[in-house]
Amino acid sequence: MTALPNCLLPNCLLIVTAEVDAGVEADWNRWYDDVHLPDALACPGVLAGRRYLSSGQISESDRGQGRRTPTRLYTTVYELDSPAAVETKEFTAMRGWGAFASHVRSQTRVVVGLR
Repeated sequence: MTALPNCLLPNCLLIVTAEVDAGVEADWNRWYDDVHLPDALACPGVLAGRRYLSSGQISESDRGQGRRTPTRLYTTVYELDSPAAVETKEFTAMRGWGAFASHVRSQTRVVVGLR
């Protein structure tokens, strides 16, 4: 495997994963695509974003103990100009799951490239 040159990869990412209750999944997807993602992309310092879906068996490992569970896991990867992008007033105002909060299990993390 050949590593990509660092100039082709973003230095800072925001990675959001979400599992959504099946009963609201279609409505949540419409809201995410039509409202949430465009609002996020309009925030200062958010350069790009793309959604992904993993469905089927998810393999998890915790300190040597593995398990496989069936799930639908949504992942959105945002390219940021710096970690400060998630601290702007615009980003803070649009952050969260709104009316879907009680139906979403999620993780959010900002990662910065190693030099």
